[in-house]
Amino acid sequence: MPASSIKPVLIIGGSGVVGAQAAKALRRLHPELPISIGGRDLAKAEAVAREIGQADAVVIDLSRADLGQPAGGRYSAVAMFLKDDTMHSLDYAQANGLPYLSVSSASFEIGPEVAWFIRKPKSAPVLMASNWLAGAATFATLHFAAGFEAVETIEISLVLDEKDMGGPAAYVDYERITQAAASAQILKNGHWIWATGDDAARRFEDSAGVEQQGQAYAPLDVLSLGAATDASAIRVDLAVGESASRRRGEPFSTEIIVEMSGRLKRNGQPGRTRHVLVHPGGQAPVTAVGVALGIERLLGLAGGAAVPPGLYLPDVLIEPGYALRRLQEAGLRVVEGGLA
Repeated sequence: MPASSIKPVLIIGGSGVVGAQAAKALRRLHPELPISIGGRDLAKAEAVAREIGQADAVVIDLSRADLGQPAGGRYSAVAMFLKDDTMHSLDYAQANGLPYLSVSSASFEIGPEVAWFIRKPKSAPVLMASNWLAGAATFATLHFAAGFEAVETIEISLVLDEKDMGGPAAYVDYERITQAAASAQILKNGHWIWATGDDAARRFEDSAGVEQQGQAYAPLDVLSLGAATDASAIRVDLAVGESASRRRGEPFSTEIIVEMSGRLKRNGQPGRTRHVLVHPGGQAPVTAVGVALGIERLLGLAGGAAVPPGLYLPDVLIEPGYALRRLQEAGLRVVEGGLA
């Protein structure tokens, strides 16, 4: 089905910092796809709609089960860019049989989305894309894992520049995820645990070789990678501070460092790999591409037919190599081993 014949994709929070970039990324991938920019401020939403073209703007009211939208099949999918503690956005998607994508839930708070799906499993596909930067870290890790016969440990280190927190909604997400739960979930020695004490922090080297103090963090990457690999130890750690690029006097950047150990495919011997991923534009453009890839896959615009009802993680729907290639086209740099 040509993109131009599909009903608009509703991007809730599409006038925010990350949501607007996601709308632009989706427009680059599919120039003819209709898009509706949803938000509380109609003027801001209209400005984004004018900028990307082939788009309109709508006011979203999350206090209402119908989101304040007219009755009828107006949309083709719903992408949610803020934490919806009313669950009305998913209610709306399920009631209208619309693919749904969300990016704001930590691993310890996915219960409502899972319960909503279990209650109506045949209503709509639900893509929980709350992995780091909408799947970027998971896609890269699984792509690099192809070099192993067996993966034993996965350590993902994240550097988020303190000046790269995004808009108000993103900052609320960060505060909630880091403060609402006493500890993050990790896989250690084959057991799922809540990281406390010495397990709650890990030191790592950033892209410039500078040691950073990371704190165990709880995006969905640990769950995705635990299900996709046979690794016995998986963790994600986040350091918030000054990125290597800003220390050099340049604008802030965002970094993902992926380190794995296991039995290498090329020689069957134990080995360890390290890959450094850096985007000079920070976290927003990376997240934007991840969301755009999720929407195009749900609608069947790439990678296969439209996705049937089900509960999905990003790596279940999107081939990691394809995702990484799209991310690199959008400016992500990948360096094996050394400095980025």
